[in-house]
Amino acid sequence: MSLNIFDFSLQLNGFPILKAKQLLQQIQKKSDIEFKAYIKQQKERIITYHLANNPFYKSFANGADALNWSSIPIMTKRDLQQPLHKRLSDNFTEKTVYINKTSGSSGDPFIFAKDKFCHAMTWAEIQDRFSWYHLDFNRSKQARFYGIPLDKKSHYKERIKDYFSNRYRFSIFDLSDSAFERCVQKFSVSKFDYVNGYTSAIVQFAKFLQKKNIILKQICPTLKVCIVTAEMLFDDDKTLLETQFGVPVINEYGASELDLIAFQNTNNQWQLNSETLFIEVLDNNNNPLPHGKEGHIVITSLYNKAHPFIRYDIGDIGVISKESTLRKPILEKLVGRTSDIVVLPSGKKAAGLTFYYITKSIIENDGNVKEFVIEQLKKDTFKINYVSDEQLSEENTKAISSAMERYLEKGLVIVFDRQHQLRRLKSGKLKQFSSLLNQNS
Repeated sequence: MSLNIFDFSLQLNGFPILKAKQLLQQIQKKSDIEFKAYIKQQKERIITYHLANNPFYKSFANGADALNWSSIPIMTKRDLQQPLHKRLSDNFTEKTVYINKTSGSSGDPFIFAKDKFCHAMTWAEIQDRFSWYHLDFNRSKQARFYGIPLDKKSHYKERIKDYFSNRYRFSIFDLSDSAFERCVQKFSVSKFDYVNGYTSAIVQFAKFLQKKNIILKQICPTLKVCIVTAEMLFDDDKTLLETQFGVPVINEYGASELDLIAFQNTNNQWQLNSETLFIEVLDNNNNPLPHGKEGHIVITSLYNKAHPFIRYDIGDIGVISKESTLRKPILEKLVGRTSDIVVLPSGKKAAGLTFYYITKSIIENDGNVKEFVIEQLKKDTFKINYVSDEQLSEENTKAISSAMERYLEKGLVIVFDRQHQLRRLKSGKLKQFSSLLNQNS
């Protein structure tokens, strides 16, 4: 297996991608009987490992029996809101693991860790799924609609990562017509193979193309496919994207703390990841539901030794199709993960997930802020409702307000409201951002 630039950069940073790709191939070559045995063995292995090597999990899962799956407790984001060093397994430190923050799209943010092999397995899985559409991370050029940090050091770090990952990033912080004009110009002179990024921002770009009567593939003939992630993709939006882009639109569902969870296969099914995750759908009493029934999506990461994600309730509601098999489970329906568009006094628009980057500043490793939601009350007024152990300090609120102005625009009014409990959606999720403006655009 040759090592190309993307894989080389992973390997250079200590993520053994070649070893991970080889293991993934071995898993995929197993017969159905071998695969069933592999899942059973891997579930028992990861639980046994954490019960023996992770003091946090040993205390959390007191009384759990690795051989009795129903004895394993359900873990929620709330259970993980404590300093990271307290949750790491023995033999791992914050310097020897991959560390990141969850997006807070469910309103329950926290910092998490993966050991380096587990993170390599995530990338092996992603590359495998993208290959279904003849996309190669080492060669295919990506047009990326994501956020990017605005402070210089982090900004340039992301730009360098983009360069080595053969991608060009379009910022989701500005969804104005003039920004989209620049996007069109870039597409007309670049040989992009695919578009990848946040659903809401890409849909706004497609609306602009529709208004201007532009088909993206006509100005960028190399374009093969568009892959959307992070938010719900509605049927009418998918139709709009396929019409204006002139290529198939593929739906991805993932969670940064876990892995790629589901990816639309070439038969238009949302195929769940059965190689590195064990995925269940449970009722409100945490009993497994038969395929075809709607319930809580609960996921076990089969390879993360640094940090336990075992029977972890991700905060989404879904249905696994009756057509599913152990090897090839199909996600029939997912409830949640929608995000509004921000409309500002100047007329500028930005994706709701812009708040992922802004609220990073209130996500502290000590777990003070438990939950938060943001409401746009007027064009210039935003309210941050939050639940915390201690009131946000003046220093914190000033930092958030200045970040909001930096990412959005000046002259905004930010109101902070500390609450005992936040109102949840019917699905049980918190909608991180909601606009109370009557905007149809």
